[in-house]
Amino acid sequence: MLFDSQYRDLKNYLPWHRIQRMKDALRGIDAQKRRIHTSEQVHADSHQIIEHLEEMDCFKQAQTIMVYYPMDNEVDLRSLVKKYADQKTFLLPCTSPRRRKIEVRTYVKGAPLKKGAFGIPEPSTPIYKGKIDLIIVPGIAYDLECHRLGRGGGYYDRFLKNFKKSIKIGVCYDFQLHDIIPHNFFDKSMDWVVTPTKTIEK
Repeated sequence: MLFDSQYRDLKNYLPWHRIQRMKDALRGIDAQKRRIHTSEQVHADSHQIIEHLEEMDCFKQAQTIMVYYPMDNEVDLRSLVKKYADQKTFLLPCTSPRRRKIEVRTYVKGAPLKKGAFGIPEPSTPIYKGKIDLIIVPGIAYDLECHRLGRGGGYYDRFLKNFKKSIKIGVCYDFQLHDIIPHNFFDKSMDWVVTPTKTIEK
């Protein structure tokens, strides 16, 4: 893409506000593409991503895994959680806008979820403060260097800096993967990015 090549040439010289404008532009483009992704495409692509995840050693070995509840046509990992819920401990993020942070709670198979601050279903279990082996992260866009572009609130960036030893996997559709995306020094990159057709290691 032209956007990718332009940013690659200029990234060391762009001021912060220019990078933010480029991020916002890319958010709008990829979020719109995701919104028009059909339910059939979401199901098929999510199934392919789940198959890739199941083949990864870091998933096989992980005992405690943080996932997320899909919103706005995000990659849907719920069938993965359902399949392994009796073998692994799954965690879901709970957002606290007042404190501008993510807290995690244990997902209990069959237990009802309540809507959180942003309308995203969350568990009502106690806050989990233990080790997390694997964190699977949604994003608006990713690139071939495993940089992530989120929604812009910085929730995941602040959360992930406290889990440096956890394996981090970004999941996205193929149209959300770019050669390179705008990023700042405080943006947390992933160890892997998985799409329906690619598995990329940092």
